[in-house]
Amino acid sequence: MSTSEPRLEVPWVEKYRPSKIAEVVNNEDAKKKYVAWINAWLRGKPQKKAALLYGPPGSGKTSIVHATAREFNWELIELNASDVRSREALRQRVSGALDTGSVFGYQGKIILLDEVDGISTREDAGGLQAILELIEKTRWPIVLTANDPWDPKLRTLRDACELIEFKKIGKRDVVKVLESICQKEKIECPKEVLSAIADNSKGDLRAAINDLQSIALGKKTLSVADLQVLGDRAEQENMFEIVRTVLTAKSPEQALSVTRLPSLDYEMLLQWLSENIPYQYEQSLQAIADAYNALSWADIMLSRMKREQQWSLLSYALELMTAGVSSSRERPPFKFVKYSFPEKIRILARQKEKFEEYRKVVREASSRLHVSTSKFRTEVQPYLQVILEEDEEEGKMILRSLGIPENKINVVFKTEEKAHS
Repeated sequence: MSTSEPRLEVPWVEKYRPSKIAEVVNNEDAKKKYVAWINAWLRGKPQKKAALLYGPPGSGKTSIVHATAREFNWELIELNASDVRSREALRQRVSGALDTGSVFGYQGKIILLDEVDGISTREDAGGLQAILELIEKTRWPIVLTANDPWDPKLRTLRDACELIEFKKIGKRDVVKVLESICQKEKIECPKEVLSAIADNSKGDLRAAINDLQSIALGKKTLSVADLQVLGDRAEQENMFEIVRTVLTAKSPEQALSVTRLPSLDYEMLLQWLSENIPYQYEQSLQAIADAYNALSWADIMLSRMKREQQWSLLSYALELMTAGVSSSRERPPFKFVKYSFPEKIRILARQKEKFEEYRKVVREASSRLHVSTSKFRTEVQPYLQVILEEDEEEGKMILRSLGIPENKINVVFKTEEKAHS
């Protein structure tokens, strides 16, 4: 291993993002269709105001939007699916920007809504409708990305967008990109190592670049032996095994390996780790303290990343919640632990179920009175509460006339405060 100082720097996927559309690897047909759509915007006559780029992870969907912003000197307004889960969230983050001109010398704007197939129509009520409203009134190009655009919930979005398919990047092109990065980083790397990284990435260029950076950290020369830290890329792995990998890792590289799982939900991982650290490290208070310290910094990074749209902070958050959590100064010996589902998520789910039940009952009652649900809660419900307390039978009769059966009375009059807290 080289004794040179490790290069703690910007993630290479960000450092070597294409600066022009033509530099995006492969997918020539997709690029041609995308450029035609952009040119229609430049002429002021787009047939569709939004484009939906779909395809497997690491195929260039996000990179081509970043390249567009750089090439045309446009301001990039980028949000992930987790930022557009409600109409109000979208209005606060994007709608204001649509009504104003660009600042800081930009020639225009482009809006990127990443991973829209991650929005749930049931859990993220209003999010999809808000996106459609945004598309309808926008004065700037809007790009959506998705891995699977054929989900029935996305039908209305598909109808409103120019559909552009990005296909998995071939191994030869992945190797070429890795070779170019090695040259720029002045790293000697045998062709068979780059070939193995490309095979392991399964066409995901972003994953391949991350893998290369992982094994090249602090080194000027790479060999086949360095590939051992990668392991095989799992298509799917349940959260129990992911948590076990992090908390029992024998090296930082092993803990970091879970960040290369294509389906990793890093916000869920943070909750699982927070719940189970004490069980795995119960023999060492120092290990528990160190692990929670790293996890708290990861949480800070994630919050700042979303608040300031600094997506480059994600890599640091992932390192903290994996390698950081597992790198305690006093790691206790291994023991098998049956991990627990995060109680916080369980409680929130129960509260959400109660709130949804409450909303359903209130909607029925307010519709019979021909008032809004808000007016029902503020002007009708308090009086019903008093009647119910003074004369229970009379109160129940009134509630039945409003479509509130007796078995739902507790839902309305005993859980409202909890539901709104």
